[in-house]
Amino acid sequence: MYQRRDFYRHARYVHGWLSAFAFIALIFFSVTGLLLNHPEWFKPAQQEQSNTIILPEPLMQTIVEQENPTQIILDYLRQQQSLVGRYQSSEILDGEVMIRLDSPAGSTDIWVLLDTAEAEITMKPASTVSLLNDLHRGKNVGAGWSWLIDISAVIIVLLSLAGYILFLTLKTRLLTHLTLTAVSLALITLLIWSAV
Repeated sequence: MYQRRDFYRHARYVHGWLSAFAFIALIFFSVTGLLLNHPEWFKPAQQEQSNTIILPEPLMQTIVEQENPTQIILDYLRQQQSLVGRYQSSEILDGEVMIRLDSPAGSTDIWVLLDTAEAEITMKPASTVSLLNDLHRGKNVGAGWSWLIDISAVIIVLLSLAGYILFLTLKTRLLTHLTLTAVSLALITLLIWSAV
């Protein structure tokens, strides 16, 4: 008897302790999930911005000597102007260096022609809605945000389990609660089946 009472008391504590964080996380992921589901509600992201920079001769000499000059190019270009995104990939092919930067804030594509020393930079900043959507999906985010998504998921699962345990403690309505659980599971299964 006491063990059961202690178990329910601990479930209430867990539910209470996790509620504040879970409330904020649930609101954020619910709103951004709604935005993901209805992209037509908002105007698209801003148009691309392109410009060309001529790289100085001393820098070009250093670049052609390197097997992979990506970091040297990025360091120089970041001194010249603000670039959107974090490094994602690069490729050196036929006298051309291609660099891709990407983050929830937007993306930057850089093409450096080694024979002409031209660096063509194309930036596409994200709209507020696409920024929130990428944060929701965890797309091109840093390690800190990835950890936040994982921690939020674990806390919401624990909160839900604790809340469900408390939900089942009302013995006068246990049959109703179990029926609601079965109906909810059947409905979700049916919706998953119809979506695939």
